[in-house]
Amino acid sequence: MDKVVPNAAAAVADIPDGASLAVGGFGLCGIPSALIQALLEKGVTGLEVTSNNCGVDDWGLGLLLREKRISRMTSSYVGENKEFARQYLSGELEVELTPQGTLAERLRAGGSGIPAFFTRTGVGTQVADGGVPWRYDDAGNVSVSSPAKEVREFDGHDYVLERAIATDFGLVRAWKGDRHGNLVFRDSAQNFNPLCAMAGRISIAEVEELVEPGELAPGEVHLPGIFVQRVVLLSPEEAVDKRIERRTVRTKEA
Repeated sequence: MDKVVPNAAAAVADIPDGASLAVGGFGLCGIPSALIQALLEKGVTGLEVTSNNCGVDDWGLGLLLREKRISRMTSSYVGENKEFARQYLSGELEVELTPQGTLAERLRAGGSGIPAFFTRTGVGTQVADGGVPWRYDDAGNVSVSSPAKEVREFDGHDYVLERAIATDFGLVRAWKGDRHGNLVFRDSAQNFNPLCAMAGRISIAEVEELVEPGELAPGEVHLPGIFVQRVVLLSPEEAVDKRIERRTVRTKEA
């Protein structure tokens, strides 16, 4: 089955207002920037997004956030985005913060048909006990907070029950992909991308290089095409347009 669509706009054309999305990437590494831009141009709003973080103020998911297209974020880290903090603290954005490993496993479970799982992460904290602020009102008071979760003992240790995450759509970026949706990720860009593709009921992959079926050796494939419904080939300009979240350099020695 040929899953290639003409462009990013066509790939996201049926994503409606209020859709839930799982978006790959870590920081600005491996983010589906062309698909995000297409969503921005489409004007879709009220999105409920699960992603490790929300980009930065002028790139990635931060572009959607700036235009107030996101109503809810489920993330593990949000520290590089000042507009995110402003919207959260002013009551404009609902935020569910989740430990990073737990977030990864919730996405993997959602893509594997596992409704929930027990983990030791968060036991004895507000993650398990509840009370983490999810939404503030415009006066700075907590209006919605996280509920308490089930805690159960196994072999002498307490574990907290975490629900899986499955979303309407998954948006990911890969280095190579074939027309059947088999994907290869390059180095650290593998990060959350396979998990977000698994979690999406309809998953869309933007790829830097498109190859024909059979050109990828089976051992090369990081994510099989069963998890991918649409493939978009990036233009050369889109493929090289990659931002660095924070550049740190040392002084050159004389």
